Amino acid sequence: MRILIVEDDPMLGDGMQRGLKLMGHAVDWFRTGADADRAVSAMHYDAVLLDLGLPDQDGVTLLSRWRTQGRQTPVVVLTARDAVQSRIGGLDAGADDYLIKPVDLDELAARLRAVTRRTAGMPEPVWRHGPLEYHPAARLAVWRGKSVDLTSRESMLLELLLAHANRVLTREFLRDKLDRKSTRLNSSHTDISRM
Repeated sequence: MRILIVEDDPMLGDGMQRGLKLMGHAVDWFRTGADADRAVSAMHYDAVLLDLGLPDQDGVTLLSRWRTQGRQTPVVVLTARDAVQSRIGGLDAGADDYLIKPVDLDELAARLRAVTRRTAGMPEPVWRHGPLEYHPAARLAVWRGKSVDLTSRESMLLELLLAHANRVLTREFLRDKLDRKSTRLNSSHTDISRM
């Protein structure tokens, strides 16, 4: 999964980026709304983690603008604003989920999986395609009732194919997605399991 983090807190942004990379995701991190705007215009993201208290603009304004422009990328708001009205405002602006800081990295990853499943039309935790079952949280494939051992790269490829089941994917698209995931995973060495 390719994730955009929009967070101005250096410690939190760095921790989320490193932790999500260790989980096999491709992650870009920007600290301002202007940088995030440029990023979503230039790159496809599977999900966005959005802080509301950005230095150059309010995250709700940014999110509302994206939705008005027709951007349907799942957005998980991650903020210190815990008042009910703030949560309502974020969800009404188009957020798919709303989390209060600090957040557990495992929970954050689970919520990202949930919002991307819903967006891909696969709201259940097990993806099915004919006799194939795939459990993305465990990276487990089951073919006709029998477990199939997959390498990390094969799991990433299967996820891509299932997430885009009704599209023809070019070799270049697949190679680019797989290479980005592999490169980012291999370049991460720090183990961050909690924030």
